[in-house]
Amino acid sequence: MNIVAIIGSNRKESYNKKITTFLQERYQDKLNIEILPIEKMPIYSEDEEFNPITEVKEIKNKISECDGIIIATPEYNHSIPGILKNAIDWFSRVDTVMVNKPVMIFGCSTGTLGTVRAQIHLRQILHSPGISALTLPGNEVYISSVSEKVDKSGKLIHEPTILFLDRVMKNFVEWIEKNKLATNR
Repeated sequence: MNIVAIIGSNRKESYNKKITTFLQERYQDKLNIEILPIEKMPIYSEDEEFNPITEVKEIKNKISECDGIIIATPEYNHSIPGILKNAIDWFSRVDTVMVNKPVMIFGCSTGTLGTVRAQIHLRQILHSPGISALTLPGNEVYISSVSEKVDKSGKLIHEPTILFLDRVMKNFVEWIEKNKLATNR
């Protein structure tokens, strides 16, 4: 199963990237998870939407061809980061590649709320007409105090979080398969 991952942070030591990398490694026998380089996308402009640069075309094509999407978002000023919103703006125009795509959202923070407010905004955005993504219901993943749940190399070591992610990833895969069956009828 081919999954693309979108990380809403371009920080080198991003915890969201570290957890996404953990998911890549942990589920590599079941899933091919590819992290998309959204930091290479220019600022969205309606003037360029019909003739975007190669990187935008390639990323949109990968989303179009994938089975599901994982979005990892930090929280900036009680919302999603600009880099993530910019990418979604590209995905919502011309060939709307996220329509009916299964999406799993997670976010981690060093604080106690674990990106709750950002994820609320993200769900609103993903349900807008140009996106119309299918967000995984009932499996909200807010990883709080993440700096205490990873080792010095950045690997997730907090067993309760690992077990929770195992359950959510299983639910995500089953939900993708269920949606495939529903759309093939």
